[in-house]
Amino acid sequence: MNLVALNIDTIPLGQPLPFVLRGSNGVLLAQRGYVIRNREELNQLVARGLNLCVDTDESGDSHRAYLAQLQKMLFTDTSLGQIAAMKITAGASAGRDRATAANGPPDWPELQLRSTQLLRAPPPAGEFGERFEALHGELARHCAATPDATLLALIYLSGQEMQQYSGTHAMLVACVCMIAAAEHLRWPVPRVLQLGRAALSMNIAMTTLQDQLAVQTQPLSTQQLADIESHAARAEALLRQLGVGDPVWLEAVRSHHQRAPGPFAAKSEAQQLARLIQRADIFAARLAPRASRAPMPVTAAMQATYYDEAHQVDEAGSALVKALGVYPPGAFVRLATQEVAVVLRRGASATTPRVAVVLNRNGMPTGEPIPRDTAQAAWKITGAVALRDVRVQLPLSRLLALV
Repeated sequence: MNLVALNIDTIPLGQPLPFVLRGSNGVLLAQRGYVIRNREELNQLVARGLNLCVDTDESGDSHRAYLAQLQKMLFTDTSLGQIAAMKITAGASAGRDRATAANGPPDWPELQLRSTQLLRAPPPAGEFGERFEALHGELARHCAATPDATLLALIYLSGQEMQQYSGTHAMLVACVCMIAAAEHLRWPVPRVLQLGRAALSMNIAMTTLQDQLAVQTQPLSTQQLADIESHAARAEALLRQLGVGDPVWLEAVRSHHQRAPGPFAAKSEAQQLARLIQRADIFAARLAPRASRAPMPVTAAMQATYYDEAHQVDEAGSALVKALGVYPPGAFVRLATQEVAVVLRRGASATTPRVAVVLNRNGMPTGEPIPRDTAQAAWKITGAVALRDVRVQLPLSRLLALV
């Protein structure tokens, strides 16, 4: 353990900690992701005579930021007294401040953490509303400005994520719904945002249970089945307690598991939201792995979304498929060349997205992803590839740079 003192004035209040917080003796004070809500809580830690520290062996980016700051001081002839007094800065470890978070590129791991924590343990009404709107607003901004990169990130992460399943799932469903509503259904912005809020909060009453079920191999217990059955109604009640007063949002959450096939135009406003959420929920759930099963190929997930309970084309599901394409960003596909590629962007048609090859025809990693135009016959997509069959892991940031 290698402890470095932390400047308490730079600890982000009301936000997940980007590292494990320890005392000067190494005792654990707060896990990564814990939220110190306000200055009073922070002062209570300090009042107990604790020096707040970070273990550089487990702090990663925090320690690198500290070393960069130290090096800068050395090169600018900073006095030895100032250098000795310097402490590691939480803001630097987080990678950006609130202003940057609102306007810069997304930090998807941080968004996963924020979503997971907010939905698992919602704070009191006022604070919940502020934090929920901040998270939802950032997702909505990315959906509008960079929809392909947003889909790539969330579909790619969903294919691997079990520890933060529910938060990642909620973000994916919300973004899929908002993109389809904006681009294909041409809904007005306020209604698109209303849909996103409902989708993001639909499972707030069973977030912890969802995360547990993702890693559970035993059959569901009677209590778990009951909790799943009642979660939509409990989510509506909890949202009311947390200050949500929008009746359409609340009804959409309460109804998002109701089986209601039929003409989309005949449904009420809230029922239309609920049906879109339900179809996106099915799509996202089939993409995600479980301890008890592997994720489905994207085409199987799309098919389950496209057809309703009577095996007829579902209007809401059709809207989602048309907006995302048959092979959405983040999915893996096989080309006519027998190469395996990851989808980067949607194309001119549903079956001709822009891709980058990650495995050559012999199944070996290419090193650097190689762009391919699937509209050309030589690189036509011949089918989807399950994530378990792609024996290469690329950093998400590397893929996003190609979009």
